[in-house]
Amino acid sequence: MNFFEKFMMKNVFFVSFVLLLSNTAIAQHHVQGKVLNKQQQPIASALVKIANSQKTALTNENGMFVIENLPTGTTTLHISSLGYKAIEKGITLPSSSIVTVELETAYQNLNTVVVTGTFAPRKQMETSTSVSVLSQEALSKLTPRGTADLIGNVSGTFTDASAGEVYTKVYTRGVSAAAEDDLGWYYTSLQEDGLPVSLIQHSYYSPDLFYRSDLTTQRLEAVRGGSASVTAMNAPGGIYNFISQDKREGFGGQLQITSGIQGKNNAYQKYEFLLNGALGNDWFYNVGGHYRKDEGAREVDFTFSKGGQVKLNFIKENDRGFFKFYAKVLDDRTNRWNGVTANNWNNPTAVYGQSFRHTSQLLPSFSATIPTSATSTSSFDPSQGVHAKDLLVGMNLDQKLGNDWSVKNNVKFSSKSANWQTTISNAFVSIDNPLAYFITGAGFPIGNVVFRDANNGQVVAGVNNSAILVGGPAAYTQGSLPNNALLGGAAWYKNTETTEIMDRLVFRKKADAHDINLGIDYGFSDMEHFTNSSFVFATYENNPRNLVVTLENPGSPVFALSDANGVSNYGGLFFEKADATLHQTAVFVNDVWKITPDLSVDAGLRYEHIFHKGNKHNAAPLQQDGGFDGDATTDYDNGVLVTTGATNSFDFDYNYFSYSLGLNYKLQANTSLFSRYSKGNKAPEFDYYFNNFSNVAIPKKGEVQEVHQIELGLKHNAQQVRFAGTVFYSLLKNIGNTNFEFNGDTNTVFYTPTQFNSSNTLGVEFEAAYQPFSFLTLQWNGVYQKATSEDWTVYNANGTVDESDDSVQNFNDKNLPFNPELMFDVKALYEQNQWYAFATYHYMGKRYGNIANAFELPSYGTFDVGAGLSIEKHWNLSVNVVNLLNSDGLANFFGPNSFGGNANQVNADYIANNPNGNFIVVPILPRGIFTKLNYTF
Repeated sequence: MNFFEKFMMKNVFFVSFVLLLSNTAIAQHHVQGKVLNKQQQPIASALVKIANSQKTALTNENGMFVIENLPTGTTTLHISSLGYKAIEKGITLPSSSIVTVELETAYQNLNTVVVTGTFAPRKQMETSTSVSVLSQEALSKLTPRGTADLIGNVSGTFTDASAGEVYTKVYTRGVSAAAEDDLGWYYTSLQEDGLPVSLIQHSYYSPDLFYRSDLTTQRLEAVRGGSASVTAMNAPGGIYNFISQDKREGFGGQLQITSGIQGKNNAYQKYEFLLNGALGNDWFYNVGGHYRKDEGAREVDFTFSKGGQVKLNFIKENDRGFFKFYAKVLDDRTNRWNGVTANNWNNPTAVYGQSFRHTSQLLPSFSATIPTSATSTSSFDPSQGVHAKDLLVGMNLDQKLGNDWSVKNNVKFSSKSANWQTTISNAFVSIDNPLAYFITGAGFPIGNVVFRDANNGQVVAGVNNSAILVGGPAAYTQGSLPNNALLGGAAWYKNTETTEIMDRLVFRKKADAHDINLGIDYGFSDMEHFTNSSFVFATYENNPRNLVVTLENPGSPVFALSDANGVSNYGGLFFEKADATLHQTAVFVNDVWKITPDLSVDAGLRYEHIFHKGNKHNAAPLQQDGGFDGDATTDYDNGVLVTTGATNSFDFDYNYFSYSLGLNYKLQANTSLFSRYSKGNKAPEFDYYFNNFSNVAIPKKGEVQEVHQIELGLKHNAQQVRFAGTVFYSLLKNIGNTNFEFNGDTNTVFYTPTQFNSSNTLGVEFEAAYQPFSFLTLQWNGVYQKATSEDWTVYNANGTVDESDDSVQNFNDKNLPFNPELMFDVKALYEQNQWYAFATYHYMGKRYGNIANAFELPSYGTFDVGAGLSIEKHWNLSVNVVNLLNSDGLANFFGPNSFGGNANQVNADYIANNPNGNFIVVPILPRGIFTKLNYTF
């Protein structure tokens, strides 16, 4: 080989080598991207993998990832994260654009991180609690008619939303006995971003008045019993925590319109908005809210609900954590549904032309002025319902302190008010019943009574009631009243104003195998409260008409038994005036000790101090000639109850320890076993002072209820099957119980003396999801339980405040009322490409209507269906039908159809003596059809 040949070969080799290096260098590319959830929030620690290679990357806290040294051409990214559905995305390299990937929440994925019922964020799989999560994606597919209706989608939770958005009941595991109709959240904590919505409860004042869900809600976390004993403020029965929207990197938001019809084509409209994004320098914001107008699911002559809220938060991040400022303004009016009259104890059927689907018997709208003291008055219009206002501001701090210490502090200030102007009771009062006339408070309303329509002044009926004094019937002198009766309805006026401060301060230390949290809960409430009630004359029919009533006896002046609106016995049925303050302080410590990689112990101890102080005013009828207006011929204002100036004070402390011990053992990578024992306490609410001790000194403080709970659960989280089941046992002691009764001698209503009882519940709750195909998810959740009374008594006042005829009845070993043995939901969800469809069956088992177990509410089932379609990238259209078949289900029982009747008046003897007696039940809400149009940007 000559020199030339050698030179060429060397240079060819050299050139080829250089070209190869150049080509290799040119072919090496990178892919950069961001992983977000559907709310455009970053997902940290998501795994991004290149198909058919070992190249992977984890997203950082901003959801960003980079994978380098990739060849030219097409490839596929596999993206997955705990709690989300894995997806694949094709890309072509080289590319200068940033790949953006959105992940959808996986339903009931037990690897979802939760913050409720635990002092530090943990995956559901790793907690030793029964906790459920409803993500924003799941919430977006629902059209709930109120907070309790939404919570009804949580496994094992009993909810009664038959009254509407407020005056609801929510509880679990038989921890229910003191959760009366007007104290339906007694044992549970309704929370917003980790703090209670309200610290106090009493009759017609509960936390559901001050919470509304909308686009500002990111998710709902629910803890049933267990750790609530040490993580919640005076709420051992469970926690329902609505968590607001978090940060979003880029500007965006949602606009949503929901339109619907309910019942007999009553209109529903709700307008929602959400705006969020970054402000620069690590500042982020969220602002949103809603306005709604609802004609109601039943028949009334006024708008049932209207109003809305605005919520906002600003988040500032730093290298040690974040700071959040948040605020809310709620201004909302809604009402509550009364019961329906039924007959046939074995198969309840609506009577008097009423309907389980449409009848409300709420009084029509009118404007009256009713005395509230010897010199002052308040306006009253039953169409106003309850006007709830809540103005709150708060700050949330989460910072690392170094050396594995961190601190969290969440504090908020709120000013609340709730003004009730509504109808209570819708009992049948026969014209032959002396109550129909003497309830006016008039001196002697016997003779010729004339009833006129309050709207047009036309005479509806004239009645001579003289014979009722000797047990005879009243006789019509002209016309007649529908069903020969009056509506036993009352104008219920209640005004409560509260100022509250809440603060939770937690220090966290991570040391080797321990995760220790210690802190303080503090709460303060200052409240002023007033209630009175008046009788209202109205016809007994589906849509009552107010009646102006006069006594027109020959040779005597005409006496007005009602005002021009039909209102009578001004402020004479009920009087309650009080002021009170609450100081609540708790110190707690909790340690999660990871004994081995598979076994952890969760132990918590809480010491709580609650201080109640206040004054309850004594009351007596106004002593003034001619009544409030000084006119002797207007008998409707002669019985006004006013304060005497004397008060009975209360000043009591409640101190107790609560504790909880849980174990979590990982059987396999995707299966864990947990157990927990908790001993919690429930201090009395203010209803103990307000509802008892009428015009007498408050002799002693209330009893602290003890709540003992044991649970054993299994959690399994595989690719296609997810399951969580818990066996539980609950024991309650010192349960306070009282009844609302009518005193026929004085024409006033009162509460019977409190009885203290015990109960226990044994059951199993479950929630499961099976995904046989990527597009189909089958879900099943529910509870089977046996709730029983142990030592249980009911005070029987026999319709008077005279104690000489009173008795105490024993009801041991009875089924607890309103606790079904079985309730469950079954749901099928189909998702494919841009659309989804679902069908859900809700089953509610039989429940007894009172502790005597004399009357049983039948079981019922309802179907909900829905479908949605994504249009292009930004638009979503969905349709939901609630109670598709318009099923008739009975949710509540109010006892005999008599003014002041209550459920506990009905026992076996009562039914035997009144086999054809009428009674009051509260049906579930009728069908609702809703369309939802959402624009996301």
